[in-house]
Amino acid sequence: MLRALETRGAKQTLVHTGQHYDANMSDVFFTQLAMRTPDVNLEVGSGSHAAQTAEVMIRIEPVLLKYRPEIVLVYGDVNSTMAAALVCSKMGIRMGHVEAGLRSFDRTMPEEINRLVTDQLADLLFTPSEDGDANLLREGISRDRIHRVGNVMIDTLVQFLPAAEKANGFPEKYALVTLHRPSNVDHRERLAHIVASLVAIQGEADVVFPVHPRTRQRLRELSVDTGRLRLLDPLPYIEFLALQRHAAVVITDSGGIQEETTFLQVPCLTLRKNTERPITVTLGSNILVGEDPAKLTEEVFRSLRGQAKRGGIPPLWDGHAADRIAEIVMKATKPTAS
Repeated sequence: MLRALETRGAKQTLVHTGQHYDANMSDVFFTQLAMRTPDVNLEVGSGSHAAQTAEVMIRIEPVLLKYRPEIVLVYGDVNSTMAAALVCSKMGIRMGHVEAGLRSFDRTMPEEINRLVTDQLADLLFTPSEDGDANLLREGISRDRIHRVGNVMIDTLVQFLPAAEKANGFPEKYALVTLHRPSNVDHRERLAHIVASLVAIQGEADVVFPVHPRTRQRLRELSVDTGRLRLLDPLPYIEFLALQRHAAVVITDSGGIQEETTFLQVPCLTLRKNTERPITVTLGSNILVGEDPAKLTEEVFRSLRGQAKRGGIPPLWDGHAADRIAEIVMKATKPTAS
């Protein structure tokens, strides 16, 4: 996105909220993705949802007063997204939301609240797929604010997939696992059931599990036995992309990984009852297995036997979403003739 706007002559200020601050989950992405150092780091850190949202609001307001942007682009559905949207709205600054229109229809998810609020406040809503448009129209958003552009996350994947393809040294057959959502990792019984299913899989294929810091802490606190699972530290983007590319199956509760596996056409089993990215299920390679350990094990073995669901790639997931967004932003910020 930065490069797409830069090539069109846009002057940009890059703000890193610091909501994600683990070195393997923040700093390394700036390095690997060749992103310039942020102009501002709010260094918000962790905290409750209320505390984190409030800190972003408090710290970003003076930044906006200093730089006086014509438009602010916010991304995704984290607390920082909604916090910046609220401040922009109060200050009368136009705001665009990238990844607009995604809905799980589950308001117990904090991200769903962030999406709903941000989309109501945004002036420009950039959706990744047709279902996003339909959700926004149903919620009363005027059609002229909605722009279906494709998926910026896939832009990054397309750019760095050649580098990931060069990686080697993978197990012959393996399942790749990621877990981080509180609904899966904060309750011992639920986490123990998931891990037991993964341990059962280990007899048929290696289980490679880059462990989110939150999840590692819960495994330790709740004394969950991980058996012979191959536990890794969080991986840089390219290394993780390579693991996804070569996996027999991916098991996750991450929204972004549902999208990446759909583009890569790798079988994906999502440990959630719902998804804000239904196109990955209706068109892609994703299956929701919910909280049923038996269904998880069954679908994993189907994948290992070569009987996995095979899906297609959604329209406009072609590596050019950022270009389409940049064109719309430049037009929206172009001075009008007097």
